Amino acid sequence: MFGDLIEAGWRGSMLGYGEARVGDGHDFWPGESRALARATPARQAEFAAGRAAARQAFRAIGMVPYAIPMGADRAPVWPNGIVGSITHHEGRCMAVIARRSVLAGLGLDLAALDPLAEDLWPAVLTEVDRNWLSMQEKSLRGGYAQVIFSAKEATYKALYPQSRRVVGFDAMDIVPDLARNRFTAVLRIPFGPYPAGSSLLGQVFCRDGLICTLMALPISGECGGIVAKNAELEMQCFQPETV
Repeated sequence: MFGDLIEAGWRGSMLGYGEARVGDGHDFWPGESRALARATPARQAEFAAGRAAARQAFRAIGMVPYAIPMGADRAPVWPNGIVGSITHHEGRCMAVIARRSVLAGLGLDLAALDPLAEDLWPAVLTEVDRNWLSMQEKSLRGGYAQVIFSAKEATYKALYPQSRRVVGFDAMDIVPDLARNRFTAVLRIPFGPYPAGSSLLGQVFCRDGLICTLMALPISGECGGIVAKNAELEMQCFQPETV
């Protein structure tokens, strides 16, 4: 679904992408089903499809696929030396992975491009977020608020393994740059090696009524600059493109 955009943006084969559909009969691998013994069949099918997407992502960068159990915090347990992210939405499952020597973290989110309910705005949007929205066309603000929500989800997924901190949506400000399919996440609190005030560059695309956001964290020492020190990470994953 968004694989062509993800794959086209990477120089070489540093990022693996995979996707799968719920209901296609995906199986659990050893160790994966233990945490879902009491889950509903629908949740089990979603979990299995997400893991199938992740194994496709392993193959995309020439790696042998692995079982991916769920940890006590419900986050995927990736093999040593791997970072990754899995997302689900209405039967679609997508996953991205990379070697830890290339990226410090990955966060992927897929959501419907529907207006975010205004009663959720106080919980999701910071003052910076609301100020940016106030400068946009009124009829578009609900959809843009949903983009901000998705961008925070993707950024948090990428950052969580750094600190294992459970935080609120006020932990970061999001400044979209939709003309270039980008967003900047500015951290209001520290996450592991990323201090408060760090600016992280993510990517956002809209297609077929869906939003896809991805945060690819640069390795330590490359955070906060416009141009990455490692040329292979410049602009991270997506090339600017209008969809």
